[in-house]
Amino acid sequence: MIVLFDFDGVIADTETQYSTFWDKTGMDYLGMKDFGHTIKGQTLVQIFAKYFDGMQKAQEEILPRLNDFERNMSYDYIPGALEFMKSLKEAGIPMAIVTSSNDVKMANAYKAHPELLELVDKVLTSEHFSKSKPDPECFLKGMEVLGGTPEETIVFEDSFHGLTAGRAAGAKVIGLATTNSAEAIAPLCDLVINDFKSLSINDLHKMPAVI
Repeated sequence: MIVLFDFDGVIADTETQYSTFWDKTGMDYLGMKDFGHTIKGQTLVQIFAKYFDGMQKAQEEILPRLNDFERNMSYDYIPGALEFMKSLKEAGIPMAIVTSSNDVKMANAYKAHPELLELVDKVLTSEHFSKSKPDPECFLKGMEVLGGTPEETIVFEDSFHGLTAGRAAGAKVIGLATTNSAEAIAPLCDLVINDFKSLSINDLHKMPAVI
């Protein structure tokens, strides 16, 4: 068994904060409502390419604002996440963080939680892959670096793009109802949880086709 975690909305309770930032950015620059929900799971490079193409001035204004925002945001754990990851570590189960965030943002997360780098075997950021979720490239890369196969992989995700990517990669998918409702994400998941407080390694072993 190997385990791949998304970061925002899965390990760290940051999605509400990001929605606030991107909702305002989308309205200010594009006149779009609910922009934060629209771009969830996408890398900054792809957000700029898709929605701010040719808007060089806007990109130059947004980037430092985003960097400042991420430096000052909180990185509180999703309830039970740290304890669950420690249990996987103690059991010798390989795990990686696979996130659309970049290295600069994740450096802020490590400052808040230096134990993260000791818990996981690898962190894959947007710099490690060329395609954004819902493309499965990032999770396939995670399997590759951990030496696992789709049949033995469990992906933890919260966004529709991320859940779709996990499914497309051939993994079993556990959805966190932190960003979207349990009912909304259920069709894309093998299991839906609100947090990690009641989840155990035995629950993972009980999932069909997980080796």
